[in-house]
Amino acid sequence: QGFVLNAVVHAADLPDRDGAYQVLTEVGVPFPRLELVWMDQGYRGERLKQWMATQHLRQEMVQRPRRACWCPPGVEPPPVPVFTVLPRRWTVERTFAWLGRWRRLSKDYEELPSTGEAMIYAALLGTLLRRSVRLTRQQHTEELCQAYAASS
Repeated sequence: QGFVLNAVVHAADLPDRDGAYQVLTEVGVPFPRLELVWMDQGYRGERLKQWMATQHLRQEMVQRPRRACWCPPGVEPPPVPVFTVLPRRWTVERTFAWLGRWRRLSKDYEELPSTGEAMIYAALLGTLLRRSVRLTRQQHTEELCQAYAASS
């Protein structure tokens, strides 16, 4: 769905692979049934994979297709696609797009990481509320249409 389970804002000089420990430790407590985590290439590493196994988590790497291949002489190599949709990556990008629509998150205004985390939660709460109101209106409209159809 793309809903955020946990938001952790840390310094930009911390590699993704090292920040994963902090994120996964905090998200594992309220969500003990979490089993599978989709990750991109930035989280590749044997130490992280071993640590996740001790936490009973499986990682699935979202990988880009290979662009180079060996072809025998005289055989034309297959065309390389300019753009490739990566599995599960669209979910992350869509969530970032939702967050980017909020003014305080469109630029890096915050000085404290805790303020940035709070703004992420506030933006996602607003998104969920907007969705639930839209759903309620849609249900109400459908009920009115059914009542009108039944009366005529």
